[in-house]
Amino acid sequence: MQKKDDKTTVNKKHITACLYGNETAKSLANFTISDLKMPRAFLWALGTIKSASAQANQELGLLDADKSAAIQLAAKEVADGFHDNQFPVDVFQTGSGTSTNMNANEVIASLVKLKSNQTINVHPNDHVNMGQSSNDVIPSCIHLSAAKLIAEQLLPSLEHLRNTLDNKAGQHHDTIKTGRTHLMDAMPLSFAQEISGWSAQVSYAYDQLQNNLPSLYKLAIGGTAVGTGVNTHPDFATIVTRTLTENTGLTFMPADNYFRAISAQDTAVCISGILKTTAVSLSKISNDIRWLSSGPLNGLNEIRLPELQKGSSIMPGKVNPVIPEAVLMACTQVIGNDTTITLSGQSGNFQLNTMLPLIAHTLVQSIQLLSSSANALADKVIKDISVNHDEIKQNLAKNPILVTALTELIGYEKSAEIAKTAYLEKRTVIDVAIELTNISEAELMARLDPKKLIGGVNKSQ
Repeated sequence: MQKKDDKTTVNKKHITACLYGNETAKSLANFTISDLKMPRAFLWALGTIKSASAQANQELGLLDADKSAAIQLAAKEVADGFHDNQFPVDVFQTGSGTSTNMNANEVIASLVKLKSNQTINVHPNDHVNMGQSSNDVIPSCIHLSAAKLIAEQLLPSLEHLRNTLDNKAGQHHDTIKTGRTHLMDAMPLSFAQEISGWSAQVSYAYDQLQNNLPSLYKLAIGGTAVGTGVNTHPDFATIVTRTLTENTGLTFMPADNYFRAISAQDTAVCISGILKTTAVSLSKISNDIRWLSSGPLNGLNEIRLPELQKGSSIMPGKVNPVIPEAVLMACTQVIGNDTTITLSGQSGNFQLNTMLPLIAHTLVQSIQLLSSSANALADKVIKDISVNHDEIKQNLAKNPILVTALTELIGYEKSAEIAKTAYLEKRTVIDVAIELTNISEAELMARLDPKKLIGGVNKSQ
């Protein structure tokens, strides 16, 4: 255990004493696997649940008002992040998260004693942990922290990205460009239509998260050790979840089945799968942007990204797609995190999953990475994209695939001959078609007008 300073201050912003006790000290000695600690969002959830539990036990007549008020005050300081340095236990610890739960119990009990000048004494287990077990507290913290982050960070950031994409699309309904399949030239579309595809991907991710968010509202709290609710009042979970609902604005409730809620982490696995899908979508968008901005001389060079920093320490004037690259790395991490959570979810044996701290850490990280990535794409890329209209028009005019519009008149083989000739001789399709067909120039101009080839489906997008 850390050595206490000679002088101890009780200012909540600067507690210099060591607040944790012997059980936390044992965990520090036992678990030296990494330097990863439980994330801030999880500690917020842990403090919030401890506070709500104290209130519930008071309402149930199990904890006197002074002790309850003191525990609530201390727990709220934990939730607000004033004592994060008092939570040093490694993420890679006992699989139930008991070490972190005991850590919180000890810190809160110590804070009560300090702030009351030793006039209120609470026991870490008998009072702070009353009606609880690590086995129901930690799964509840996973759900609570993930629900809050998704509702308050990820969903708003995805909505912001979608709106930014839609605004950009609105500027480019008349920007007709070459489409690409297999990385090869294909039929034309508007830049607005291309962006609408990105926006629809973001909307899909948003909808999936919003539709599945309520699954996180169901908490294991009240199930205690194995799901039977031993040593807790029958109304404890109802009061705790009611208090959490009042404090967060999210509609929490006791789990439908405590045995599932404690022994399995299927909900976390499901949410992680949606986060992985979101990461795949943001990766696709980022890679499209990288390709479209490639060059400027030997790439596609259809769009220009804002110059945020020097692209090279040796090549002057180089500009790189730094934000899309950063987002791709973040998304890669999220995709890997999903595998971690999937394998962790498999580690539920009989009445308990024993990889809860890892699930908590990884799920929080994925949500926060995606939230920041969506905001970065919106504010540092999409908003300030500019279009190289000259390059787009030049490429479109020479696109041999435009000949597809003539196949109904002259057949596939003749159209292919025109396309190949146009490409080999670096001429427009119209010029070659005038030579190789009997179609008038006026009709060719009408049939090969790119604006008429972008279709009626989603044309206005």
